[in-house]
Amino acid sequence: MEFKGKKVLVVGLGKSGLAAALFLRRRGAQVTVSDIRSAEQLGKDIPALLEEGIAVEAGGHGLLTFRRQDLIVVSPGVPLDTPELVQVKAFGLPILGEVELASRYLKGKSLAITGSNGKTTTTALCGEILKAGGLQVEVGGNIGVPVIALVDGSREDGWSVLEVSSFQLETTERFRPEIAVILNVTPDHLDRHGSFENYAAAKERIFANQTAEDALVLNADDDVTSRMASRAKSRIFWFSAKRVVRQGAFVHEGAIVYRASEQAAPEFILKVENIPLKGHHNVENVLAAVCAARLAGVEAEVIRKAVESFKAVEHRLEFVAEINGVDYYNDSKATNVDAAAKAIAAFPGGIHLILGGKDKNSDYRQLRALLEERVRTVYTIGAAAEKIETHIYGSVPVVSCGTLEQAVTKAAEAAQPGEIVLLAPACSSFDQFENYEHRGQVFKELVHARQGVWQNA
Repeated sequence: MEFKGKKVLVVGLGKSGLAAALFLRRRGAQVTVSDIRSAEQLGKDIPALLEEGIAVEAGGHGLLTFRRQDLIVVSPGVPLDTPELVQVKAFGLPILGEVELASRYLKGKSLAITGSNGKTTTTALCGEILKAGGLQVEVGGNIGVPVIALVDGSREDGWSVLEVSSFQLETTERFRPEIAVILNVTPDHLDRHGSFENYAAAKERIFANQTAEDALVLNADDDVTSRMASRAKSRIFWFSAKRVVRQGAFVHEGAIVYRASEQAAPEFILKVENIPLKGHHNVENVLAAVCAARLAGVEAEVIRKAVESFKAVEHRLEFVAEINGVDYYNDSKATNVDAAAKAIAAFPGGIHLILGGKDKNSDYRQLRALLEERVRTVYTIGAAAEKIETHIYGSVPVVSCGTLEQAVTKAAEAAQPGEIVLLAPACSSFDQFENYEHRGQVFKELVHARQGVWQNA
């Protein structure tokens, strides 16, 4: 695709939009960026764009701006039903997502991972295992570094390990990873996709262009992912924490094992008890990573050492501090109900749980049984607080806090030695924070501030 002299509009100035705009400009395109946020809100990025000769439209989208382009590149955070996009698509103007654009220029092979929960941990773990195996590896996507930013560093003999979200996948056309992984599919982002069926269909796009030469790793314990196998052209490999699978990774007699085919003998990888991450869901994440890494050619012993030395990813069941006998855990990445349930299930009980944020059309009633079993008190924050309180009414004591600071204060005052304060919001962060990382960082700062108060008391 030749960009020199072409007029290209990048819609949405997040990390991906900024990286895409710079990528296109440096290849000779006449680039404009359009964002609904004000110039003041975009202030930190605008000088860098203008210096590169990139025009900026802030404070809303202009239809004429959209219609004057040769190509539109959409950032993942921009809904495809944005009126200006709908109109120009009807005129036949080509629209690409950032991942699709990047995939056309990435060198080497790709390992792409999606799922409602566990994407970031599994992506980071796969990256570490492949690096330990001596492979040339770049890690990016929804994990933090835009895929387009990996292009210049990619090599023909290397791997791009990518976390891809439903937002990124819904704009793919020719994206074809050699290895694709779908960890699980549970209700999430229904406010964006409109229905669970649409959301699941977006996830399936990860293998839409795969051929019989490629591999698809699916969760045999997840009903939705299990049904996807019949629609794939690629070789299917399974992972399961509950039963033996024909080919793939599974748990057997307290160990994770892998077999390359139905005829092959299972090979030992590591003992489950040696996985350094908390929670049953992380056993599933390790199984998926083991399967993907073996398919990429990494030896079993290398995988074992890499898994056993792996550290939890920031904001995913991250231990923050122990204060006066109470453990504080940050799982700000638990942005949906299923992720929050997995976080709660990682502890036997005595949990003081912080829930809330921006609702994603979620059903919090699904948490009631776990709350009754393991949670002492729920502390609600953010825009979804009232809905959460209605859905879980009667299952557990609830303290309405409004802000994260108030929730941490109330939870710390109530928690007894041996108990846990857990941030697992089950909501997105965009009502009060820039993103889940910002929310998690604020939580950690609040906890460490209390630690200082206690130590100086």
